Amino acid sequence: MRNRSVEGSGGFLAFFGPSILSGYTQHGQGEDALGLYCLMQRAGVKPNEFTFASVLTACAGIGARECGRQVHACVAKAGFDSHLFVGSALLDMHAKCGFVEDARQVFDKMYQRDVVSCTAIIAGYAQQGKHEDALRLFSQLQGEGMEPNEATFASVLSALAGVTALEHGKQVHVCIIRRQSHTYITLANALVDMYSKCGSIEAARTVFDNMSERNVISWNAMIAGYGRHGHGRNCVQLFEWMQQTCVKPDSITFLALLSGCSHGGLVTEGWKYFDAMTSEYCIMPRVEHFACMVDLLGRAGCLDDALSYIRNMPYIPDGAIWGALLGACRVHVNVEIGKCAAGHLFELEPENAGNYVVLSNIYAAAGMWDEVVNVRKIMKDKGVKKEPGFSWIKVRRVVHTFSVGDKSHPKTEEIYVMLERLTEQIKKAGYVPDINFALHDVEEEQKEHILSLHSEKLAIAFGLISTPQGTPIRIVKNLRVCGDCHAAIKFISKTVGREIVVRDCHRFHHFTDGFCSCGDYW
Repeated sequence: MRNRSVEGSGGFLAFFGPSILSGYTQHGQGEDALGLYCLMQRAGVKPNEFTFASVLTACAGIGARECGRQVHACVAKAGFDSHLFVGSALLDMHAKCGFVEDARQVFDKMYQRDVVSCTAIIAGYAQQGKHEDALRLFSQLQGEGMEPNEATFASVLSALAGVTALEHGKQVHVCIIRRQSHTYITLANALVDMYSKCGSIEAARTVFDNMSERNVISWNAMIAGYGRHGHGRNCVQLFEWMQQTCVKPDSITFLALLSGCSHGGLVTEGWKYFDAMTSEYCIMPRVEHFACMVDLLGRAGCLDDALSYIRNMPYIPDGAIWGALLGACRVHVNVEIGKCAAGHLFELEPENAGNYVVLSNIYAAAGMWDEVVNVRKIMKDKGVKKEPGFSWIKVRRVVHTFSVGDKSHPKTEEIYVMLERLTEQIKKAGYVPDINFALHDVEEEQKEHILSLHSEKLAIAFGLISTPQGTPIRIVKNLRVCGDCHAAIKFISKTVGREIVVRDCHRFHHFTDGFCSCGDYW
């Protein structure tokens, strides 16, 4: 029907085509827009800058990268690639299709740039996880006089959340308040997300409580934030409050809620809300929700129940589900179920080194060193390499990265002196190294030495010699914090009288006065 309405003369397409194409694009009918553009091309209609901008926006909306590249070639041939409207649409298309470097090339060639084009490239970097690039470009553009708008700030806040840059995030928050933009619900949501991902759940809640209006994204961000920090009870309380409002939960709400129940050990509550998805809200659970339930059971030590649940679920289990079970087997040192989960993962994700490492760690914790050697041989034969563990800390806007036993830092001598002093102090306070987490077949004394040089301990020692007394120390680790480090950091927090915040690959741990916010359940 669409084709009949536009299959007229070239004159008809030349006169009405651009307007119809723009209408299709504005109403999210990207495929219709592309079909019309092809008809216009065949009829010999010469596109202008507005036609090119519309069709590129359509390509971005449906992820049609190949078509976008062909249009890009036509744009270049027509000499519109440096035009403001067309250039902005070009870089937006490349960025939204996942090719942010191509978008940057377009951006650098533009003679004119406005806040829309600047925001598009910053958003592209943030969405691709290139957070540092996004922040560097934002700083550069600000220096060139760019006046950011709400969309720019939202993209910058997303980038700041990705690199846990709390202090920088606070400065952006101040800018937002000065511009009277904090009342925009999109920015308020981004602030809640940024603060929770940067380790300040209290600041996130303050922003949330001060919102004059909240949508489902607001509630989801706050519930997910509490779950990320292990505050399962707060997740539940917030959800109960949400039920009293006119905002209806969606599948993302339940994903955040179930994850919070899992991190908080709330098995009964988790089952209650999982059942409520279908019985009360008519929301069909997706495979991600089932993965949360497996994680919930696994963390609670109900490994046989978790395995039975996987075998009876209505979905074919994916890597996330078997990965949740394998991780639980590592915590509870269950070799048999761990082997079962790992076997499925090796088929689904043969190149994922993390699965081999977790199975190896299960064997090591069980003292099965021959099996550890066998897993490492399999990894070597398959060319699978283990991801090294790193911890990093930002001091005065400079990121300092440490690996186990690292001696590359300019202040290595001071760091090791501090670490030795800390170890002596916490041992006097009752800390006993847990050599079960030294996953090497060596003597006990050597195991204890290896544990003492874990990357998070080195980062904390550096933080203590580099930051003012009384200020929190914030560490990020790319892997799960080990049980021995967790115990040691509790003692360190009490000994030095400092709050220590550790964000590992799963969640946040807030250590204060000898206790951790996770309640030793993680």
